[in-house]
Amino acid sequence: MAAFLSFIVCVFFVASGLFALNAQQQFKDGDLDLLYELKKAEIIPTVFDEFKPQVSISVQWANASAEYGNTINPSRTQKEPKIKLIDSTPSFWSDGKKPQLTVALTDPDAPSRDNPEWSEICHWLTTDVDLRKPDHDDDDDEEDLISKAIRMLNSDVMPYKPPGPPPKTGKHRYVFVALMPKNGTTDSLHLEKPGDRQHWGYKHERNGVRMWAEDMGLEVIGANFIYEQNDEQ
Repeated sequence: MAAFLSFIVCVFFVASGLFALNAQQQFKDGDLDLLYELKKAEIIPTVFDEFKPQVSISVQWANASAEYGNTINPSRTQKEPKIKLIDSTPSFWSDGKKPQLTVALTDPDAPSRDNPEWSEICHWLTTDVDLRKPDHDDDDDEEDLISKAIRMLNSDVMPYKPPGPPPKTGKHRYVFVALMPKNGTTDSLHLEKPGDRQHWGYKHERNGVRMWAEDMGLEVIGANFIYEQNDEQ
């Protein structure tokens, strides 16, 4: 009887190990690195829960870019950056249709990481994002300037507010979040503007993009982040 029980226990642990290995294999190495960085920075679970990455977010200012936790001087991020979502999965391209994607920028460290009583602060909500294949050539784009201007004019749910960490508040995490409809619809979305930048209008500390996305029926599919701090510390 004891031998039989030992055999059952061994089978259980082997099966558990294979299950865990299979779950890990669902993520690519780059995805695991991203989740590791998000957890190390405590963005998971503070800002959003763990998710399966489906896109990577390219964020480019004139003289800086977001590189999963690099530190940038606030003077370099005063103008709205260019956002591109790089899709390495076939899901968005199977029938030629794309879901409407949204990118949010939120600060969970307002006024400081030690005292986040104003958090989160909504810095940006935009649907002006390009979904690209990894091998996409920008020279292939043929959108005329008038059409692009109209698209950009109608794309910002909440206009870009540049990061501006107050003096003596240490480093702030500024988190870019890519969102898509949970139900996978390719119809145009009618997204509601948050009630306020502070707490995203939800009135309580730590309220923010997670609650807004839930209300809008959206889920996280990608993320990126930077650190910034005021020169006066």
